[in-house]
Amino acid sequence: MSVRFALLGAGRIGKVHARAVTGNSDARLVAVMDAIPEAAQSLAADFECEVRSLEDIEAAADIDAVVICTPTDTHADLIERFARAGKAIFCEKPIDLSVTRVRECLATVEQTGAKLMVGFNRRFDPSFQAVRAAIDAGQIGDVELVELTSRDPGPPPAEYIAKSGGIFRDMTIHDFDMARFLLGEEVSRVCAVASVLVDKAIGDLGDYDTASVILETASGRQCVITNSRRATYGYDQRIEVHGSKGMVAAENQRPVMIEIATEQGHQRPPLHDFFMTRYIDAYAAEITAFIAALRDGAEISPTGEDGLKSLILAEAALKSVAENRFVDVD
Repeated sequence: MSVRFALLGAGRIGKVHARAVTGNSDARLVAVMDAIPEAAQSLAADFECEVRSLEDIEAAADIDAVVICTPTDTHADLIERFARAGKAIFCEKPIDLSVTRVRECLATVEQTGAKLMVGFNRRFDPSFQAVRAAIDAGQIGDVELVELTSRDPGPPPAEYIAKSGGIFRDMTIHDFDMARFLLGEEVSRVCAVASVLVDKAIGDLGDYDTASVILETASGRQCVITNSRRATYGYDQRIEVHGSKGMVAAENQRPVMIEIATEQGHQRPPLHDFFMTRYIDAYAAEITAFIAALRDGAEISPTGEDGLKSLILAEAALKSVAENRFVDVD
């Protein structure tokens, strides 16, 4: 029996998840809701589902789970609402921009017994999973250093920046989750620096567009993260993990993985242009994992607690920038 989904939010990431759900033989997209009726109608036509109101989805007997792709400031309220309605919940990161509000939301999830998965899609990328598998197999020994590079091809519009919560909560939060995923230990302290080098308008809004972060665990394991809102050569996503016996790395992915060598030199196709194509397999895999958890009782991961811990690291990074020092993680 298929898991029956409703999609809340028909924007860019909503379309990505609609494709992942409809591409899974164990799932069916029943309905979509969006605050902009035209957006909901367009997605419903593309993916052959109904447009329904939030209230109708909440009360629907033919919907088992919701995928929350609405603006961040609605996530916690919607999680609580659908937890009380007895629906399983997949929510895009972050749960909220406030650590206190996230904790309140997770308390409701626990009280209702609802199933909640947070959308840290990079854990499900085949290359990144292979890095984790090599670590788990002991191929590189004990993890000592992790390097994460995440650079967007260009900055988002000012109206997005104004509501995003800033680079650490919006962009680096994916890297904080990957750091926890790869280090094998919780982070004990954070040091961050941040600048405005790409777009003055971002700085005028109180945010940064360029950042570097050092994470350290209690045993001394380290992770270095570099972020930029500008990579003129494409969507830059790389991982390297150094261990006591060796190193494992995941290089950038390209739509076509070839290399041409001529007398003019070596040439390769350009990188993916952004996350919608770079992580298409990861988005499909995370929905598959969510369905398995609902149908077969498999463990849900990433959890709401994973979302909370990454947000705490983002808050520590902001404090580090403001106070120009290492910050202990509470």
